Amino acid sequence: MGSGEPSGRDVLTRSVRGQARRVGLGAALGCVHQLGEALVPVLIGVVIDQAVAGQDAGRLLLWLAVLAVVYVTLSWSFRLGARAGERGAEEAAHTLRLAIVRRVLDARGGAEDGRLPGELANVATEDAKRVGAVNMALMSGTWAVAGVTASAVALLLTSVPLGLIVLLGTPVLLWLGHLLSKPLERRSEAEQDRAAHASGVAADLVAGLRVLKGLGAQRAAVERYRGTSRLSLAATLRAARAESWQTGLVLALTGGFIALIAPVGGRLALDGSLSLGQLVSAVGLALFLLGPLETFAWVNAELAQGRASAARIAQVLAAEPAVVGGDDPVPQPVRGALRLRGVRLGDGTDGVDLDVAAGRLTGIAVTDPACAEALLRCLGRERDPESGTVELDGVPLNRFDPAQLRAAVLVAAHDAVLFDGSLADNVTPRAEPEDDGTPDGSAAEPAAGDGTGEADADVLTERAMSAAHADEVARSLPHGTATGVGEGGRSLSGGQRQRVLLARALRAGPPVLVVHDPTTAVDALTEARIAEGLREIRRGRTTLVVTNSPALLAVADRVVLLDGGRVGAEGTHAELVRADATYRTAVLA
Repeated sequence: MGSGEPSGRDVLTRSVRGQARRVGLGAALGCVHQLGEALVPVLIGVVIDQAVAGQDAGRLLLWLAVLAVVYVTLSWSFRLGARAGERGAEEAAHTLRLAIVRRVLDARGGAEDGRLPGELANVATEDAKRVGAVNMALMSGTWAVAGVTASAVALLLTSVPLGLIVLLGTPVLLWLGHLLSKPLERRSEAEQDRAAHASGVAADLVAGLRVLKGLGAQRAAVERYRGTSRLSLAATLRAARAESWQTGLVLALTGGFIALIAPVGGRLALDGSLSLGQLVSAVGLALFLLGPLETFAWVNAELAQGRASAARIAQVLAAEPAVVGGDDPVPQPVRGALRLRGVRLGDGTDGVDLDVAAGRLTGIAVTDPACAEALLRCLGRERDPESGTVELDGVPLNRFDPAQLRAAVLVAAHDAVLFDGSLADNVTPRAEPEDDGTPDGSAAEPAAGDGTGEADADVLTERAMSAAHADEVARSLPHGTATGVGEGGRSLSGGQRQRVLLARALRAGPPVLVVHDPTTAVDALTEARIAEGLREIRRGRTTLVVTNSPALLAVADRVVLLDGGRVGAEGTHAELVRADATYRTAVLA
C-alpha cells in the first residue's frame, strides 16, 4: 500500500471507532436498562418491608406504580440500546467489507497473492462480521459492568459484606474468563482459516466445472473438496469444543460466585442484620447478577473470535502491493509508443528489447507460452520487471499511477472473465468517467485520436460488436444483447465468450490495446473476419496482438518473434514465413 494510506490495524481501529457515537448511545441506554434491572429486586424488598409487612394498601399501590414505570423505562432503553448496538456492529462490518474490497481491487494488486478468491470472500464476509460484532460485545460489556456496579452498590447499602463479595469477586471472574478465552481465540483463527480455504476450493472447483467434466475428473474434484471440508469440519469442532469448555467453566465459576452470596445473605438475615425485604432484595440481586456475569462470558468469547478475525483481515489489508511507486498522471494525449529495454521477468522474458511504434498494429508470436504471459503481466503492470524498463511515450511505466496507466494501456487477457448479466452489460462499460482512474476520463475515451469522440455510445458499441463478430453471437441468443450470459459467461460457448470479450476490449477503445489469443476457439473463417475487423477498428491506434494465429499475424503491420525469452526475428508475417524456420514452426506447425 502507498505510504500515505492507512495500515490494516488503522482500518480495523477506525471501523470500531467510527461507530463510537452510536455504540456510546447504545451503551448509555443499556446502562439505564441495567440500572432498572438492578432496581427491581430493591423495590420488591421495599414493597415487602413497607407495604406487605405493614399491610398498607396505599403504599403497595404506590410502589407497584413505581415498579411499572421502571419496567417501561428498562424495556424501551433495552430496545433502543440494542438497536443502536446492532446498527453499529453492522455498519462497522460494512466499513470493513468496503476496505477489504477496495484493497483487493487496488490497482497495485498484491492482496490476492497466495489466496483463492473464495478465501478473500470469506474474509470479507464472515471475518468482517465477527469484527463488526466487537462493537456489540463492547456495548454489552459496558451494560454488564453497569449491572454489576449497580448491584454491588445496592448490596453495599444493604450489607457491606455482600457488597464487598461482589466488588472483589467480579474482577477475579473477569480475569479467569479472559484466560479461558485464549484457547478459543487460537482455535477460532484456525477454524476461519480452514473455512476460508474450503470456500476457496469450492469456488475454484465450481469455476472450472466445465473443464472438470470434459476431463472426466469430477470424482477427483469431489475427493479434493471432501478432504478440505473434513479439515474445516475438524477445525470447527475444535473451536466449538473450546467455546463450550470456556462457556461451561465460566458459568460454573459464576454459579459458585452466586452460591456464595445467597448463604451469606441468609446468615445475616438470621442474625437480624437484614430484614425480610432486604434478604429478598439481596437474593434477587444475586440472581440478577447471573445475567451480567453470563454476558461477560459471551463478551470474552466474542472478543476472542473478533481478535482472530481481525488478524486475518489485517493480513489482507497490510498485504504488500505487487507493484510499488507511481503516482504521476498519464500525459494527454497518449501517442501509444512502447519501448522495452532489457526486460527480464521470471522464467518468461530474458532481456527483451522491443520498440512498438505508435498507431501501428504489431503482432507478437512466441515459442514459449510463459513468455507471452510474462509480457502481458509486464505491460499491464501486474508485476514489475526484475530488471530492465518498460516505457510509454518515453516515460517508464513505474512512474505512472497504475489505475491511470491501465486506462491508457488495456491488456485483454485470454482468460478474462465475463460477469453475470446481459451480453450488453458485459460489452458496454457502465463506469462514469471519474471512476476510470483518470482525472477527466480522457485516457479511457473510446475514440481517442480517431475523430469519433462525439459519436453516440450505441454506434461505438455496434462497431466493436461488429469488428469482433459478437453481433452474430447476439443474433443467435433468444433476447439478443439483453440475454443473460450466466456467471462467467457459462451459457455461451468458448468461441462466443472470446468474441464478447474482444468486443468489450474494443469498445473500451484505449490508446494502447494488448490482446492475447482472442480467437483460439473460433473457426478459421470467423477468425479471418475478426482479424480484418480488428485492424479496421483500431486503425491509427497502437495495438499489440500476442498470438501465434496466422490470420491475426497476417494483418499486422509488423510481427516480432520472441524466442527463448528474447526477440528472435522481426518483419511482416509473409517475410518471416519465408525467411525464418523457427517462426514457421511456431506459427504454421
